Amino acid sequence: MIEIKHKAPSVSDYRNMRRIAGLSEKSQAAAEKGIHNACFDVAIYDAQTLIAMGRVIGDGGTAFQIIDIAVHPDYQGQGYGKTIMSQIMSFIETEAEEGTYISLIADYPADQLYAQYGFITTEPHSCGMYRKY
Repeated sequence: MIEIKHKAPSVSDYRNMRRIAGLSEKSQAAAEKGIHNACFDVAIYDAQTLIAMGRVIGDGGTAFQIIDIAVHPDYQGQGYGKTIMSQIMSFIETEAEEGTYISLIADYPADQLYAQYGFITTEPHSCGMYRKY
């Protein structure tokens, strides 16, 4: 039975999903500090198994960032990424104010999914940057 929840997955489920989906790993300490600080969470379960997730972080007014979009490989291509993004965009549409900036970093070819929700590349006018510890 597929169930959508608007709460953070457990730290172990979160870390495992990132690993299985090919995202960079997060330490136990980082996940414990950060997982419960999101503005909005979407987690999709098949019975008790986490199969997809996504989070929104930010200040709740001037900026939101969409992060941790991940779908278990066995469930990819079945619309779960779109379900996650639809839930996230519904949240953002109720919270965003004029001038709110919504950002994300897209791995290829996931940029094609995000384009369906109105996201455009910043290139060549700006570039995404990061620093990792």
